[in-house]
Amino acid sequence: MPNWLDFEQIADWVSGSSWSYFVIFTVAVVDAFFPLVPSETVLVIGGSFAASGDLNLLLVILAGSAGAILGDNISYGIGSWVGERTVKRWFRGEKAHKRFEWAERTLDERGAYIIIAARFIPGGRTAITFSAGYVHSLTWRRFIVYDVIAGLIWGTYGAMLGYFGGKTFENHPFYGVLLALGVALTLGLVVEVVRHARARRRNLSG
Repeated sequence: MPNWLDFEQIADWVSGSSWSYFVIFTVAVVDAFFPLVPSETVLVIGGSFAASGDLNLLLVILAGSAGAILGDNISYGIGSWVGERTVKRWFRGEKAHKRFEWAERTLDERGAYIIIAARFIPGGRTAITFSAGYVHSLTWRRFIVYDVIAGLIWGTYGAMLGYFGGKTFENHPFYGVLLALGVALTLGLVVEVVRHARARRRNLSG
C-alpha cells in the first residue's frame, strides 16, 4: 500500500490537466509487464479527480481501459514471440513460476473467460497474458475479444471507485482514494482466497 508521500506524488502526475489521461493510459500499459506504479492506484485517483470536476470520468475510464488492453496485448505478443522458457527466465521466483503453472492449467481448463477474472487476481493478469501468448491454445482473435471486455470492466470499476469515493469525501479527497483502494484490495483478496480454496478442494478430491 503506497504511503501518503506516494499518494501526493501520484496525485501530482494525475492532476486536473489534460495530459493526466496520457499518464493514466501509460501507467496502465506499462503495469501489464513492469509494474512501477499500480495502475489501479492511478485509475482510482483519476476517478477521484473526476468527482471534483477536474477530469472527465468517461475519458478516465477510456484511458485506463485502452492502456490495460494495449499492455495485455504487448504481454501476449512477447509471450508468443519469445516462448515459455524465456518468459520464465525473466520471472525467476518460485512464486512467479507457480503463478505461470496456474495460468497455463487454468487456460486449458477454463478457456478464455479466465482473462476477465484474472484482472482482479493479484499477479494473475501478468501470468495469464504472457501464458496465453505461448501456450498456443488461445488464438489472438479470441484473446482480444475477452481482453477488451476485461479492460472495459476493469477501467470502469477502478474509475467509478475513485469517483464515488471522491464524492463521499469531497473536502478530503485522499480519504476517498484510500477508501476506494481499500475496496479494490479487499475484492482482490476475496478473489484470491476463493481461488486458493477451490484449488485446495480439487487437490484433496483428486
